[in-house]
Amino acid sequence: MIVSMGISGLLTRAATAALRALAPGGHGRWQRENFAGRTVELYAGPAAALATAVAAGRVRPAAGVAVAVAGACGAYDDFAGPGDPRRGFRAHLAALRDGEVTSGAVKLFGICAAGLLAGARMRERPVDKVLAGVVIAGAAHAVNLVDVRPGRAAGAVLALGAPGLLREGPAAELAAAAVGAAGAVLPDDLGRRAMIGDAGAHALGAALGAAVVAGTGRVGLAAHAGAVVAAAVCGERVSALAGARG
Repeated sequence: MIVSMGISGLLTRAATAALRALAPGGHGRWQRENFAGRTVELYAGPAAALATAVAAGRVRPAAGVAVAVAGACGAYDDFAGPGDPRRGFRAHLAALRDGEVTSGAVKLFGICAAGLLAGARMRERPVDKVLAGVVIAGAAHAVNLVDVRPGRAAGAVLALGAPGLLREGPAAELAAAAVGAAGAVLPDDLGRRAMIGDAGAHALGAALGAAVVAGTGRVGLAAHAGAVVAAAVCGERVSALAGARG
């Protein structure tokens, strides 16, 4: 557990520094204006996604792939999606019906597919496979839902992942992978110097979901699946209200 946490934490910091030094596409591409109008960096998100995927992959390869895909889809939305006023699943699905593939649609289908594939690899029985996929993809989305202010998503990961550290085996290792990366980005996130964006939030959430899958029976899986679906429904309603008001 300590190894997984150390790998994800240290690799997150190292990858953040490397991305800041290289700044692919120029530094301007890696900057955003936050809710308070302050310029923040996006390096921490992809760095946390990469580090968490590496740490999770050494425990459960399927979990590592799911985390990596969730982070990649989130990063695509971070860089291709700014300026798109559409919010929520319905808006992106409506655009898809009209022949437009939005970054949100890519994120939705990519993360769902990765979650289901990882769930199928991590569990044996058909029902468990489906529930596991829902938990992984749903957890990725749920953490992103709370990423509305500095430190919210990383803080949520620390709070939700901490109980998992008390378990044993792969569940604890996967939780540690998420907690280590979240702890590494939290100071800059809270300090309003960086934001983890969709890349970091989705990746960290997927790792938490994988930890649940690795250490929970069918009843627990069903309960967690219900919780993340409920969170998605609530988030969709909030997005719809925000869109109507806008």
